[in-house]
Amino acid sequence: MSADVKLEDVWIRFGEFVAAREVNIHIQEGEFFSFLGPSGCGKTTLLRAVSGFLSPSEGKVLIGGNDMAGIGPNKRPTALIFQNLALFPLMKVWENIAFALEVKGVGKAERRKRADELLELIALPDQGDKMVNELSGGQKQRVAIARALAAEPDVLLLDEPLSALDLKLRQHMRTELRAIQQRVGITFIYITHDQGEALTMSDHVAVMSQGVIEQVSDGNTIYDSPESSFVASFVGENNHFAGTVTHVDGDFVVVDTPSGSIRARNIEREGQKQLQSGDEAMVFIRPESLQFCDNQSFDNTLNAVVERQEFEGNFWHVFLDVEGSSRTVSLSMVNDGSSVVHDVGTSAKIGCNAPLAVALPAGSLAAE
Repeated sequence: MSADVKLEDVWIRFGEFVAAREVNIHIQEGEFFSFLGPSGCGKTTLLRAVSGFLSPSEGKVLIGGNDMAGIGPNKRPTALIFQNLALFPLMKVWENIAFALEVKGVGKAERRKRADELLELIALPDQGDKMVNELSGGQKQRVAIARALAAEPDVLLLDEPLSALDLKLRQHMRTELRAIQQRVGITFIYITHDQGEALTMSDHVAVMSQGVIEQVSDGNTIYDSPESSFVASFVGENNHFAGTVTHVDGDFVVVDTPSGSIRARNIEREGQKQLQSGDEAMVFIRPESLQFCDNQSFDNTLNAVVERQEFEGNFWHVFLDVEGSSRTVSLSMVNDGSSVVHDVGTSAKIGCNAPLAVALPAGSLAAE
C-alpha cells in the first residue's frame, strides 16, 4: 500500500517563533519527495507534523485523504527512520527487522520469514543471524529501512538518515535507497540539507528557507530554473551579479551591473515573469556555464584576472577577479587532458550565452 500526503495551509509556531508558514504541498502517492534546506529552515518540523509527533498550529495534514488531526504517531500509516537509526544492539539483525511484527503478536516463524524477505529486498541475504555491531554503516542503514518496511507503512519518513556516513558510502547509499523505494513503491518523504541527495533521488524537491517553501519542482527545474535568489544561491554553486533591469525582451531581460550589461532569462513564478524594466535584480551564472572566450563569441562577456586554479581530477576550478565585482567568480572546466593555459595573474575574457544566465528579483541569499 501507498498513500499521498497533503499539507494544507500548515503553520507551526513555538510561542512567537514561526517554524513553518502557510505550507501547501501535495505529495503524490508512490513518489520520492524531499524537503531540502539549511539547518533550522523547518524541514524536520514538517516531518514531525506528518508523523504525528507534532500538531500544526493551523492547517491540516492529510494522509490518503484522511485528516490526521488527533491521531498519534502509533496510529498513523507512517514509519520514521531517525538520523541515528536507533537499532537494538542486543538483538540479531532479523529480530531488529521483525520487531514491529513481534509487537503485533505475529508468531516467530512468520516473523523470521518476513525478515528474510526484507533482507533479500535490501540485498543482505543470509545476514539475519548477525548482531548489529557486526554490520558496516551502510548495512546498518539498510537494516533500519527494512525494519521500517516491516511495519508495512503507506508512507516512509526519513530524517537525514545518511548524514553520519562518509562521502563514498553516502553516495552509494542514495543510489540504494532510491532503488529500494522504486521496488517497494511506497511514498518516501526525505529530509536533507545535502543537495546531491535531494537532486539524485527525488521525483520532486521542496526547497525551504526560514519556514517558507521557496520552490517545489523536479530536480532539473530546481537547478536550471530557480524561482528565487535563495534557491539559486542554495542549490549548487552559482556566481551572482546585482544590478537593475534596463530592458525586457520576451523571455529575456538585460541587467546593468557594475561588471557590465548581462542578458539573462526572466524566470517565471506562478505563471508570471518576475522582472520588469527598472526592477532591482540578481543575475546568476553557474561555474560550468562560464567559458574562456578563446576564439569564441558569447552573448555576455566579462573582463577578469585569473586569481587561482584548483585541480579536482575530473574538473579544473578557476577563480577570477571580475572587473566591477568585489566577489571572486568561479569557472569550472572538464579535465579533458589538456593543460590550463590561463596562468595566474593574467587577464582574460570569460563569457556565457543568455539561456545559461538566470535573472531573478533581488532577495536574500543562502548563507555561505
